[in-house]
Amino acid sequence: MSEPSTRFDDVSAAAIRAFHDARAADAAWIASTAVTRPAEIWRDIEANHRHNCGLWAEEDLARRRNVPDSEIAANKRAIDRFNQARNDAIERIDEALLARIADVVPRTDAWHNSETAGAMVDRLSILSLKTLNMGREAKRPDADDAHRQACAEKLARLNLQRDDLARCLDTLLARAIEGRAFWRVYRQFKMYNDPKLNPYLRG
Repeated sequence: MSEPSTRFDDVSAAAIRAFHDARAADAAWIASTAVTRPAEIWRDIEANHRHNCGLWAEEDLARRRNVPDSEIAANKRAIDRFNQARNDAIERIDEALLARIADVVPRTDAWHNSETAGAMVDRLSILSLKTLNMGREAKRPDADDAHRQACAEKLARLNLQRDDLARCLDTLLARAIEGRAFWRVYRQFKMYNDPKLNPYLRG
């Protein structure tokens, strides 16, 4: 096991944000299934981000009104698949992070973070997509000034949210190493995807 101060150095919020931004702007990466970061936890960070990119595209397509209902149904099913895979990746991220501090016993007064570190990585992924696309809208040449200004203001708020979340993730990981904070993996238990639990699938 590495020294406490170095256990999460490779998964700093800054490193994760840089990865998210580079991949979100790479159409070839989004369209592929290639694993570019196979090392331990990064494989799952990459998978989570790719699923979020797929979700983003399918959510846009599902709002179309000029196509047959069968196409929207296909979008909705794709959304369901991406969302399940995204949640599975979140849990694997949490498992990998917690494995790094398996020897750390939380103090009796340790802070119990209700949101897991994996869920925070997932939110950073989504915010990467939001800032990318809102930034494009803020500079859209065929939009009017009011639209661009409104999107620029929204982009500023998204960047603030992203900065705050990044700081919270780094703080949680640093305190978890010291035993001053912890989180648990509760599992998503997506009942609607399980034929054993969804009566409409079971029947």
